[in-house]
Formats: sequence, C-alpha cells, structure tokens
Amino acid sequence: MQAKKIRPDRLPKHVAIIMDGNGRWAQQQGRSRIEGHRQGVESVRAVIRAAHELGIPTLTLYAFSQENWNRPKREVTELMRLLERYLKSELEEIAEQGIRLRVMGRTERLPETVRRNLASAIERTEVNQAMELVFALSYGGRQEIVDAAQKLAHEAQDGRLEPDSIDEKMFQSKLYLPDLPDPDLLIRTGGESRVSNFLLWQIAYAELHTTDVMWPEFRRAHLVDAILDYQSRERRFGMTGDQIRGKVR
Repeated sequence: MQAKKIRPDRLPKHVAIIMDGNGRWAQQQGRSRIEGHRQGVESVRAVIRAAHELGIPTLTLYAFSQENWNRPKREVTELMRLLERYLKSELEEIAEQGIRLRVMGRTERLPETVRRNLASAIERTEVNQAMELVFALSYGGRQEIVDAAQKLAHEAQDGRLEPDSIDEKMFQSKLYLPDLPDPDLLIRTGGESRVSNFLLWQIAYAELHTTDVMWPEFRRAHLVDAILDYQSRERRFGMTGDQIRGKVR
C-alpha cells in the first residue's frame, strides 16, 4: 500500500485515533504496563508530527477515558505523570509548529497540576492555526451526550428554549467542543474493532480503520496506510454511488 501516494485533495479534515495496545505490547515484550505507556508517548510524538507534515487540519487522540479511572491507582497516577511531563516537554515544539492544543472531557477530575499545565498550553497555543490537536481526557462519549442533554434540559426548565425547538444543530452546540468538524477517519490500533465510547455523536459517518499494530509501534507509515485506506473508499452519506459521482440528480 505504501507504493501509492496520498492525494492532498482528499485528505481527511479530522482524524481521530483510539490509541490501544500499550499494556499488551508491554506484556509481549516482558515489560511493565507503565513501560508500555511510556513507549506510547513516543508514538504520540511521531503521529502528531506526521499529521502536521501531511496537512491534517484536526487530530483527536483518545488519551484517557472515563473508564480508565477504574484502572489500578498506581497505573492511573503514572499516566497522569506522563501527561504532565509530555505537556512540559512538547509545548515549545507544538507552539512553534503552529498547532493549537485543545481538550475535551470531564477535565475537573484530572489532578490540579495536570489541569494547570493544560490551561497553560491551551492559552499558549490558542491563536495557532496550522493544526488543531485535541486530547480526549477523562472523556466518554455517553457522558458527553448526557452532559449536553442536561444543558438543554436546564435551559428548557428556565424557559430559555422550547423543547420542540431542539434539533441536531442545537444538540451539537452543547457538546464539549461544538465547533470541531466531525471525524472523517477513525483509527483504532491494537487489533480491536470497537469504538469504546469514543465520540459517539461525532463518528456517525466516520470511516473506520483498524490495525493489528499496537500503539507503541504505530508510526507515520501506519498513519499513511490508514489515510490511503480512507481515500480508497467512496463516501456516500446515505446517497447512491451514482449520485456521488454526479451521474444521477
């Protein structure tokens, strides 16, 4: 597949990645799960650089889910430390590349030091326009939908909107980052084929690409493979292929 070249005119505008397989990779290597997460950070660096170089406008990484809080306390603590170190070590490069950092999720659950570093990085990069990098942290797709529904319910209760006026556009406006385009391409590493409560509203029409490659080994070449797979597909959005190709009106 690598012999083919990416078509710049058909790049996905938003790529979302479920970064799976750190723990299993570590076990296969006879290492600790923590070492798997450390190696996974290297993949994060590589993929962000590759996405930026390829011209992907938006990249969202599923970094820590709501369900991940149920993992052993030591593992959760180390994951938060890795996140904090990453923000400190990579901020300069991200800023210099013109990348805007954003976060989605119930971030109030994150440790104060992590929230402080996130706030600093978000503020430092908020005017950048080369690419948007979104970390889904303490995130769950169902939780996001519930939070949006609660916002609408409170507005209806206060008399600020009529329930019958709620439509998809209004619901979208109450999501964590309502201005983000929906993902065109959803990648999952680690050999699994489920979406794991990730961007449930937003991936309604996303193309799914799964790979057996564990996240710690995922690099630019694998991202290119996923984009080539995406570009080989015909996106119909409920229409027929002939309609998409302009043969039927």
